[in-house]
Amino acid sequence: MARAGLTADLLTEAAADLADEVGFGDITISALARRFGVRDASLYSHVRNVQDLRTRVAVLAARDFAARIGAAIAGRAGREALTAFAHAYREFALEHPGRYAATQMEVSPEVLAGSPGHRSLVEAPLAMLRAYGLAEPDLTDAVRLLRSAFHGYVALEAAGGFRHPRPVRSSWERGLDALHVALENWPSSSASP
Repeated sequence: MARAGLTADLLTEAAADLADEVGFGDITISALARRFGVRDASLYSHVRNVQDLRTRVAVLAARDFAARIGAAIAGRAGREALTAFAHAYREFALEHPGRYAATQMEVSPEVLAGSPGHRSLVEAPLAMLRAYGLAEPDLTDAVRLLRSAFHGYVALEAAGGFRHPRPVRSSWERGLDALHVALENWPSSSASP
């Protein structure tokens, strides 16, 4: 019998909080049950298993991440949109490391189809890059470059990988300047060998 007050949404929110505390890969049914002071079995009427729980967290995290990015880039274009997108990306990843890790999880096509957050995370960089006048396949290449740069930077920053005395924020800002220049001067794919 389900414990009164427990719902799949409540469990998902709590699991997302737990992911931010202990890491996305370390969320378990047992850890979540302990948080609510119930037995593991009490949760199985709301979530099928730990994979279902993690998928739910990924959908929630994608929704929250997409909302943050969407709000940041709304009404902006070019360099201003790039900077706003990048700052929203970095802030979310550093403030919510477990949720951010959940957004990197591969989800099934069925989950993807039912997750507006995941779709927005795909569409937002494309919208942000429109001002740079890129067309396919350059658009896909530019999205991959930005994703790699942002993900790599926040992963290194979160792990304490920047030990040089120069402020990390200063390097981030200069990197964004360089990415803007690269996007403005993107070599045409027809010019490639």
